[in-house]
Amino acid sequence: MNVKAQNNFLTIIKPSRGWISINFKELWQYKGLLYFLIWRDIKVRYKQTVIGVAWVVFQPLLTMVVFSVLFGQLAKLPSEGIPYPIFTFTALLPWQLFAYAISQSADSLVANKQLITKIYFPRLIIPISAILSGLLDFGVSFLILIGLMFYYQIFPSWAILTLPFFVVLLIATAFSVGLWLSALNVRYRDVRYAIPFLIQLWFFISPVAYSTSIIPEKWQFIFGINPMVGVIEGFRWALLGKEGVSFPLLIISTAIVFIFLLIGLFYFRRMEKTFADLI
Repeated sequence: MNVKAQNNFLTIIKPSRGWISINFKELWQYKGLLYFLIWRDIKVRYKQTVIGVAWVVFQPLLTMVVFSVLFGQLAKLPSEGIPYPIFTFTALLPWQLFAYAISQSADSLVANKQLITKIYFPRLIIPISAILSGLLDFGVSFLILIGLMFYYQIFPSWAILTLPFFVVLLIATAFSVGLWLSALNVRYRDVRYAIPFLIQLWFFISPVAYSTSIIPEKWQFIFGINPMVGVIEGFRWALLGKEGVSFPLLIISTAIVFIFLLIGLFYFRRMEKTFADLI
């Protein structure tokens, strides 16, 4: 137990109790630090770049063009009646945030080791800030998607009202994976070298460049264990009015995210007390 005096007030920091024991009130008290870390990450990423935020535009657009040529024109993969460029861009929208979030959050604790070893604050703020800093890119890409929808004359239906749910599901998915990887990376530093391979493998088992309709029905349940399947399918349904969306598949993915998040929070909180010593 640490005791410190600040401005004639005595602050007592006690070890956390309970299975997960997240102090949401304490997290809110450190919202200023969270904002600072998010803004710092954004500035560092685009500092001394040639075209700055324009990378956010070029990356998904060029990826969409390559996918449209390789998978849409040459491989002739089905896009369920939706123009292939917008079919794949709608999946790239959540995927790029997810890939960025887990790569940044995995190394976030080690990258902030000087901060962790000097002052006390809720350690959950660090992976949270790493994930939320990617929302800027997500917002810019979303504006591009709106432009593409107008170009192809695709107008959303009432299903777009569910989009906030799938955005939250996306952030929860990235957060649950980021918790595991960030805590593991403190103890095992070679975890960060496995991240690019993990992201690449995860990409191929997620329906970014292809439709879930090509997956045999007997494999749908196993396919749905991947939480990004539900996220991507949800985005396509909410934005494009995609027909034939599998609600059981969405339910499976949502349940998996909830389980991953609970276990990830438990593991992170149990490892948190050793971060300053191991880092």
